[in-house]
Amino acid sequence: MTKNTRARFGLKKAWDFVIRALGSYWRHGLWNKIVILSLITLTLLFCSMYGIARWYAWTQKDVPQTIGTSFIPAYAESLGLDPEATMDALINDLGIRHFRLVSYWNQIESQPGVYDFSILDWQFEKAEQAGAQVSLSIGLRQPRWPECHEPDWIDTSQPEDSWTPQLYDFMTATIMRYKDSPALKSYQLENEYFLAAFGECKNFNRERLVEEYNLVRRLDPATTIIISRSNNALGTPIREPIADKIAVSVYKRTWSPYIERNLEYPFPPWFYGYLGGIGKLTTGKDMVIHELQAEAWPPYSIPMQKATLDQQNQTFSADIFRKRIQYGKDSGIKEIYLWSGEYWYYRKEKLNDPSLWEVARQQLAKSND
Repeated sequence: MTKNTRARFGLKKAWDFVIRALGSYWRHGLWNKIVILSLITLTLLFCSMYGIARWYAWTQKDVPQTIGTSFIPAYAESLGLDPEATMDALINDLGIRHFRLVSYWNQIESQPGVYDFSILDWQFEKAEQAGAQVSLSIGLRQPRWPECHEPDWIDTSQPEDSWTPQLYDFMTATIMRYKDSPALKSYQLENEYFLAAFGECKNFNRERLVEEYNLVRRLDPATTIIISRSNNALGTPIREPIADKIAVSVYKRTWSPYIERNLEYPFPPWFYGYLGGIGKLTTGKDMVIHELQAEAWPPYSIPMQKATLDQQNQTFSADIFRKRIQYGKDSGIKEIYLWSGEYWYYRKEKLNDPSLWEVARQQLAKSND
């Protein structure tokens, strides 16, 4: 008997044993039947999800892998960094050519009708000079706490018609200023718009999101629009607005205030491939990871600037960084933005720990060749 024949014989015996055991269990009452049917249903669901994930990876096999990073000057400043020097290092030292930038309303229009684009201007100038591409976050809700970045003279808890005209004027000014930039690749419209559980946002009206989408499409019909899912739950975005691409945030290890310890989410990388695949099947659109965790998450009571290196390494070390990049690639999604480049530079410049920076040097530049 050959080795393969023995293996097939062993599998057949194991299968026969499982069938007999299930048959015996089935005959012992209603609840036993419910348990077996539930297990069969879960198995079929699991296999279907995995199959969709593998199918989506196959559809993307000829798409080049690109990995970029978010960059927020205000956060770089909060870490004691020079924002311009930080972006220069990301471009010139790490060779990054894909950036996710923000256009904070409270930063650009601190006074009604008075726009100051100077900070975003120099970011676009650096991107253009480097031949880099920009995914520009626009709208009220944008990356980083408190998520919604309205100016002091706006109260979003009031009826929409008292403040949305000013929001739309701000968005219009932003789009018109940058839509012809050779660096502009896409807009990210709002950020996890419906995620009410996180951030200091007060308005989640779908009709406003639809109006914003129509405004962007009308002002700049040629540029890709990305809208992000609100969480990692099962499901697919089938309601309006249906953007050109769907985005998802991927966080693996965070601090949980409920159990007061680090929490590792159990999702395998193919789960996000499944989300991309089901979105592709239902909307025809591809998925982007617009925020792949690449930053420590210390306890909420400890600001990043006061967290020790050991505390930071508990949720994000160089070894975790390598695995996280591979995790993103293994999802089968081809466009990935890591969160956040300023943090790696902070570790290098302020904590004298270049380990994350070296991982980025080794891994990111080769992904963008």
